Amino acid sequence: MSTDARPLNRLAGEASPYLQQHADNPVDWYPWGEEALERARREDKPLLVSIGYAACHWCHVMAHESFANPEIAAIQNEYFINIKVDREERPDLDSIYMAAAQALTGRGGWPLNVFCLPDGTPFFAGTYFPPDAKANRYRMPSWRQVLLSIAEAYRTRRDDLTASAQELLNHIKLLAQPLPETATIDEALLMEAAAKLEREFDPQYGGFGDAPKFPQPLVLEFLLRTHLRGHVQALPMLHQTLEQMAHGGMYDQVGGGFHRYSVDTRWLVPHFEKMLYDNALLAEVYHLAALVTGDPFLAQIADETFAYLLRDLHHPEGAFFSSEDADSLPVPGAAHAEEGAFYVWTPDELRLALGDDATIVGAYYGVTRQGNFEGKSILYVPRSASAVAARLGVPVERVTETVERARPILRAFREQRPRPFRDEKIITAWNALAIRALATASARVPEYLSAARRCADFLLANLRRADGRLLRSWKDGRPGPAGFLDDYALLCDALLELHAAGGETYYLATAIELAEAMLDLFWDAQSWMFFDTGRDQPALVTRPRDLSDNATPSGTSAATMALLRLHALTGNDLYATRAEQVLQQVAPMLIRFPLGFGRMLCAADLMIGPTRELAIIGPSGHPTTQALLAVARAAYRPRLVIAHAEPGDPIAEQVALLAGRTLIDGQPTAYLCERFACRLPVTTPEALLEQLG
Repeated sequence: MSTDARPLNRLAGEASPYLQQHADNPVDWYPWGEEALERARREDKPLLVSIGYAACHWCHVMAHESFANPEIAAIQNEYFINIKVDREERPDLDSIYMAAAQALTGRGGWPLNVFCLPDGTPFFAGTYFPPDAKANRYRMPSWRQVLLSIAEAYRTRRDDLTASAQELLNHIKLLAQPLPETATIDEALLMEAAAKLEREFDPQYGGFGDAPKFPQPLVLEFLLRTHLRGHVQALPMLHQTLEQMAHGGMYDQVGGGFHRYSVDTRWLVPHFEKMLYDNALLAEVYHLAALVTGDPFLAQIADETFAYLLRDLHHPEGAFFSSEDADSLPVPGAAHAEEGAFYVWTPDELRLALGDDATIVGAYYGVTRQGNFEGKSILYVPRSASAVAARLGVPVERVTETVERARPILRAFREQRPRPFRDEKIITAWNALAIRALATASARVPEYLSAARRCADFLLANLRRADGRLLRSWKDGRPGPAGFLDDYALLCDALLELHAAGGETYYLATAIELAEAMLDLFWDAQSWMFFDTGRDQPALVTRPRDLSDNATPSGTSAATMALLRLHALTGNDLYATRAEQVLQQVAPMLIRFPLGFGRMLCAADLMIGPTRELAIIGPSGHPTTQALLAVARAAYRPRLVIAHAEPGDPIAEQVALLAGRTLIDGQPTAYLCERFACRLPVTTPEALLEQLG
């Protein structure tokens, strides 16, 4: 928020940091709600719905150039009812209006600016628009021109706009429908999807497609699964992508963690914001790949990414903040923030921080006088330590030791710079991704388990109402809107993973409660699909349903995965039926667009099976109980589900896998089953490992 002494608008009272960033704009902003909609109807004015998020670079640019401009703000205030939306708090609105922008312009992004009829039906949309001074440079209309043109059209061509809006709304509704085709969900479907991914793979730099290049952790997870099914190229594609990303500028070589995406094909220049969801998903897939390959470098990147989360995005009570900004002040007291300022280096800065070690470190991280980003250098690893050693005529051990010694020094030096803004909202779905990642990786680093528990306990204490309804977000004790499908589905899935890692039945029982609520609030019996919004949430111009996975798993794919896992544990056939109904609907899309359905492909892999179920009976603190759990989780077994309880625990009434299980000879006991046909129980880790294979 600016320090200018402007009067604050309505957004000053909102919890969202993104909305608060616009609280001193001269624009008469409203948050989304009935007050704004009622005024639009009463005054017969179109809505301007402007959507963004706190870490968005171009959102800041447009806010500075246009929304803070009194003359432009006066036009907005005269002709429109202006609404600001944090897309992270309201993914339902973002989904509807992004679909409109993509339909109208063929592209999307943020800031997203949508013009609507007073009832919220969109009729025109775009992303960033420059102010007058930049319009010619960008060869696009200025924001002032757009505002005046839309106002004139609304005044003189209302019937045309209304007809266009209805046509656009019908198109958006069609997008939420599955393809009118069928496909058989079997191993051949998975292999066909993997083959299409192979055709889109970049053999030089890894990843998929051209610039801008996104990390695609959900697709990489699917490649791990197809590797287990015998796809020859899956693991090489995965390994090359993970290595190339970790050596590029998209990875923070000093502080750990990943930026949002790369603007080029070789992972060099990132969009500098850091998001909780990217880092949770990528930390997990690096960990899993390390289990499969045994590569210590992949494990190192996973651990450095977890370290970033636990250091820089960690709420004191255990949850995780949403993001860090792309922009920051280059020096204290600077007039304007700059993109990437916190992360880039000059040779002189390296020398100041490291002294004589700067020569080796600069050569290793590609720091040059000319730089690779606006005259400065993004740190990356353009060549191996041995190549640097040969180039400088020093032993390779000296290079590796010098770089390793330099990293904490550079991080401490960097901490003296103004830090990027941190969005301290706690979002249920994104925290669920962190819980799952930490619980999964605790198989290799046991200390992660306590962090996963603390996060889960925070969510269940602060983002779950007394009536059991989840909240989407929370900040400084202020609750956000009611939770969406992805909040329920991802938290359900995360609690299943947390139960498998630590054995607490409370998390398993809560996962079952969330699944029941999810089916009650979001299931659409007519289409055999989920909606993204609950039946108890205020109606919008259409009820959104996003089938594809994007930067995060869609609520639909996360729900499908969670229900399949729960069916294997509980034996409740309704869970399997609902999951299979969804998969049948989306099966043709999995073959056509595998890049957009990474987590759903993983769910298909689980449904196809064979699934194995493991029940472990014994006191949680008993060393043998923990050893049995550790053996089950020490390798990558994505189609193994685990339940644990002490003898006589009431959870056995809900979980068929645990029903009737007892200790053998008074010892903690493991029961391994496949499709509910079980092997002889065993009481030693060695015997369980032999059964698991």
